[in-house]
Formats: sequence, structure tokens, C-alpha cells
Amino acid sequence: MTHSSPDFPDSSEFPDPTDVPGSRDVRADIVLPCLDEAAALPWVLARVPAGWRAIVVDNGSTDGSADLARSLGATVVHEPRRGFGAACHAGPTAACHAGLTAADADVVCFCDCDASLDPGLLVDFVRDVAAGRADLVLGRRRPRARGAWPAHARAGNLALARMLRRRTGLRLRDLGPLRAARREDLLSLGLTDRRSGYPLQMVVRAADAGWRVEERDVPYLPRAGRSKVTGTWRGTWHAVRDMRAVLAEPRVTPAPGGREDAQR
Repeated sequence: MTHSSPDFPDSSEFPDPTDVPGSRDVRADIVLPCLDEAAALPWVLARVPAGWRAIVVDNGSTDGSADLARSLGATVVHEPRRGFGAACHAGPTAACHAGLTAADADVVCFCDCDASLDPGLLVDFVRDVAAGRADLVLGRRRPRARGAWPAHARAGNLALARMLRRRTGLRLRDLGPLRAARREDLLSLGLTDRRSGYPLQMVVRAADAGWRVEERDVPYLPRAGRSKVTGTWRGTWHAVRDMRAVLAEPRVTPAPGGREDAQR
């Protein structure tokens, strides 16, 4: 997928996703939850590795994001229910879950659609999953510019990482949106959260299922526009509330045939 890129971010500090060694040997679908991200879409889609399918899950945009994404070659899925989890699972349930069910590749990736993270960096994530070195790979965000990660959002993330460690034993330093795992394994987790708790629930249930969870450092850039989740103290509080509810859930036994069964 090749598109022209706007002037932000400066792509010179990132490797060309089409030139990463072995990038043409790995394939994945990448789910991109989207709510009014027309300004960022050209850059984001230009960074999708060649041969990968970009699934833009439109969460009710009013700025023409869906039409723009389609014109740039992305598959567009509509998920009217607001919420990160809804969008991600629209392609299995709400934005992220909508994208998961719409995906058909063996490995599925997730990335924000606001130009704060480079989808091209997912090549190494997918390579680790495909080679069996990890079951879930997460990007640990490393701010590259002032204001890329507001203090209140960083504090909330740190608190959640500590609570996650107490709940699961995982010593993660970030719970960022850039991640990759096998589609069937993700579906076996039975994720139910359709709001801000979706990314955390994925990690909690993966830990409960005995997955090998790895982190990779990734540059984190100032997003285009204001965050719909952690752009304010109120938004951050709602996100933390959703995630605290996830951490309070009892351990869930994964569906048969998932990663835990495969490791027995």
C-alpha cells in the first residue's frame, strides 16, 4: 500500500516499511480504530507495510475519515458504538473488536490512527509472533517530543501497569495500543469490554491463559488533534475506571483450542 504522506510526522527517522529486512515475508491485517482522523490518515496508511491489509474501523467520524480511508486503499468497517473496544472488535465486536472480526489474516495488529505511532514498526512484532517467540507483542511508548504523552495520561498508565503486575505478575511498563497476536488466539480470549478497558482486558486474559507477552520500545509522537480518551483529566479518569473494573474481574478460563490448550 503506497500513499503520499503529509508533512507530519517526519518519516525520515523511521525505516521504510517496504525496506525492512523480511517485511515482504510476513503478512498481517492491521486494525485502525478511527474517530475523526482525516488529518492523520494519509500518513498512517502510507506507513502500512506492503502486502498488509489496513482495516480502518470508523467509530462515527464526521470529518470524512471513512471515505478518505477507502480512497487510500483501506478496508473500512463501520462501528457506530463509541469506544476503543467496540472499534477493535468490530471486525470480532465494538471499534477494535469490530476490526478483529473483520480480519482474516493469521496475525492481527492494532494501532492508533492518529499518527502518534508508526504502523511500519509492527513488522518485527509480527515476525516474533509468526516465529513462535511470543504470543502477544506490545509496544512500549517512548516519547520523542514534548507533549507527546501528557503527564496525566502517563501517570494513569503507570498506575495501571502496577495494578496489572499485582493482578497477573506481568512486569510490563506500558499498556499501549500498538500490538500483535494471532487472530484465533485473540478470539479464544472471549474479550467482552467494548470501552477503554479493551486493551487491558486483552493483556489480563492473555496472562491468565499463560501467553508469552513481550514488549518492544517504540517512538511515541505528538498525535494529530486531541485524544478522545486521555486528552483530558476527565477522559483519563473514565479510562482508568474502565480498566480498574477489568482488573477486578475473576480469572476467565479461555475457550478450548486457544493458546493455553496448544501449550499443554
